Amino acid sequence: MSITFEGRVRQIGDRLIVPLPADASGALPSRGQVAVEGEANGHSFATVLEPDGRKGHWVAVDDGLRETLALEDGDTLTCEVTPTETWPEPEIPEDLGSALDDAPDLADTWVSLTPMARWEWVRWVQSTRSPSTRERRVEVSVSKLRDGKRRPCCFDLSSCTDPELSRSGKLIDAG
Repeated sequence: MSITFEGRVRQIGDRLIVPLPADASGALPSRGQVAVEGEANGHSFATVLEPDGRKGHWVAVDDGLRETLALEDGDTLTCEVTPTETWPEPEIPEDLGSALDDAPDLADTWVSLTPMARWEWVRWVQSTRSPSTRERRVEVSVSKLRDGKRRPCCFDLSSCTDPELSRSGKLIDAG
């Protein structure tokens, strides 16, 4: 099932995102993250749509798409997305990656996780503004993985967890 929509490019800080219209977001299979393959103004991509904390979703505009399409705040982007079971690999932040590198006993464990579960670990670690909380989450991630936990616990998967783009679990400036 593909979903076609037009969205307005929004700039929050130095990042560009496209909030999905309510009907497009409502057609997705989850209020949380959703892996998709898509096309934006004729350019293919694979990504994970992020929840906005208001039962909707948004898509990040990466640097490549931003440059290729010369996108700026306020532009309109026509997208077609298809939810997929195949999740792209998340970008592992340096601090979590270093901690995992320093824990060779977890190499097989990390690889055995689904890409969706790896996205959840990365998302949980990155979902705080506090450096000390983030450091603690990296430590707890290693500890939980050693204890056989496959996913982080106790955080709302439908919240917007990007600290640069959210307040109280909700996307800011979604206007």
